[in-house]
Amino acid sequence: MANLIFETYLNSKASRIDDYLETFFARDCHPDMERYLYGPLEAYTANGGKRHRPLICLLACRAVGGSEDDAMSAAAAIEHFHTAALIHDDIADTAQLRRGKPCLHITEGVGLAVNDGDLALSQVTGTVLDDDTLNDATKIRVLKELVDMTTHTIEGQALDIGWTRDERFDVTIEDYLVMANHKTAYYSGAIPLVVGAIIGGGSEEQIDVLRSFGMSTGLAFQLQDDLLNLIGTEEAAGKDFRSDITEGKRTMIAVHALAHTSGTERDELLSILSAKTADPERLDHAVQIMEAAGSIDYVRDYANTLAHESQDALKRVLPASTAREQLMSMADFFVSRLS
Repeated sequence: MANLIFETYLNSKASRIDDYLETFFARDCHPDMERYLYGPLEAYTANGGKRHRPLICLLACRAVGGSEDDAMSAAAAIEHFHTAALIHDDIADTAQLRRGKPCLHITEGVGLAVNDGDLALSQVTGTVLDDDTLNDATKIRVLKELVDMTTHTIEGQALDIGWTRDERFDVTIEDYLVMANHKTAYYSGAIPLVVGAIIGGGSEEQIDVLRSFGMSTGLAFQLQDDLLNLIGTEEAAGKDFRSDITEGKRTMIAVHALAHTSGTERDELLSILSAKTADPERLDHAVQIMEAAGSIDYVRDYANTLAHESQDALKRVLPASTAREQLMSMADFFVSRLS
């Protein structure tokens, strides 16, 4: 299967990123700094999933003819940002679990968790600035992309949190797409690829196509995550199964379902999304309403279309190579995680 090419790449390279990330946590500091800052952040970072964001940065660098070694600091910077985003996101959502383990604000308290997230954010720019192998012009261009990525993600988070705070259920599909593109697609797809291509010496056309490919696949990744949360099995259970309903998330699935139900069913779904309930029976009922509205199939089809719409352009601008095939396979991998 095509998606296995990318999955094999992730599995073969993840330990390299893990080992590199370990070098960013201080050991020659006051013991209480270790206890309250570096130790918890290191442990949280170690529970890092498949590391697809830093690894696609390396892959894009190689796909345009560069060396993966040159992009290691930028790849780590993107993972530092991901760590910070998750820590802060979990606090905002009052989440309990992250990848099957208690969230950092649960184990360390909100104040220390915020501080750990702030440190991870500082490492985003610091990691690139401290890389003596990159010339100044490349550093400036990479940092501009990383700053823009940070801003876009924060903008998307503002919409996500604001809609929840104000109990907004008048959100449209178009509204959702603005939020999800900003909150997820830039940093989960577009910017890792762009930064890798810049460091690898890619042409402007290659960079533009990789940006577009990354936006499409990054959004598809988010949609598939939303599906996993509702109808996945083992993987979803490790991510706090159906927590999106408990937290009243305005996912595309929920937005579509509210727009395509009426009467008692719509009132019931709205009631469940507003109740912050973790009752398995009520959560299951909400999913049944969404399925009956055609929302699960709609979002699955939307994600599949997104994932594959830029593959032809990618093949056109990148030379034939193993790296190109692995990038093409990424699109299939992102939407195959329910099977």
